[in-house]
Amino acid sequence: MHVSAFPASVTDSASDTLTDPMLSSLDGVRVSYAGGVAALDEVSLLFARGEQVAIIGPSGAGKTTLLHTLGCAIRPTAGRVRVLGRDPWAMPYKALHRLRSELFIAPQSPPLPPRQRVVNAVLAGRVPQWTTWNALKSLLHPLDAGAAHHALAHFRVEDKLFLRCDRLSGGERQRVGLARLLVSKARLLLLDEPVSALDPALAKSALETLQQEAFARGATLVVGLHAVDLALARFARLIGLRSGRVAFDLPRAKVTDALLAHLYGADLGVAFQEPPSTDDARLRVTRCL
Repeated sequence: MHVSAFPASVTDSASDTLTDPMLSSLDGVRVSYAGGVAALDEVSLLFARGEQVAIIGPSGAGKTTLLHTLGCAIRPTAGRVRVLGRDPWAMPYKALHRLRSELFIAPQSPPLPPRQRVVNAVLAGRVPQWTTWNALKSLLHPLDAGAAHHALAHFRVEDKLFLRCDRLSGGERQRVGLARLLVSKARLLLLDEPVSALDPALAKSALETLQQEAFARGATLVVGLHAVDLALARFARLIGLRSGRVAFDLPRAKVTDALLAHLYGADLGVAFQEPPSTDDARLRVTRCL
């Protein structure tokens, strides 16, 4: 079952939308791994400039693969990808490298070098815009420690500025990785479970910061989330993935309990970050699964 209120294929869209320099899309995309197992299968999605979208679905649904495909980290087996209006796999290497400098991919577990100071880990978000000399110089003497401190303050970890990354907790590491986004100049923000290691209050605060930043710079924000309650509360458009296919692509108001039950099956009850209130009729379906 695939339910959509949006174009099923890029080719169905108006020509002015397709020429939008900020358009990102997947059209009939398939990503297969060893043995022919499809992580994504015939996925077609459009992401307009400045749009903020949540990708939800059970573990193994293909959320991470979708984000990495859109971020030019995985080349699709079939179909077409457009990133900020360009076909990354039809570009020369140098042009592809420049395009990647306009993207920000935040994995669930940020790859922070253990011995690196937090200030340098955050300023790594500026490396795509720096010369090689400036990047090397900043390792010895951070070029803009004030900007790193300001970014960390948004996630309440500014006191860790000069701490080594191997001294951080899992939640602190995740927030340091998100602070890196704030100092970048990326126009397509792809976040994979960005608040999975945070408590509910910090998760809501962090998502709000990320959404405000995306809005301020007119960037497109695509977030993979396990916490359905956060997706429903914070995003106007939700895409449900299951077994590598798009189960639905709908405005929040049209995402019903029945659709969520079909998407998650018996796992729906653990797809909420906070236990739903017993007097919350919308989320009560989780009480009986």
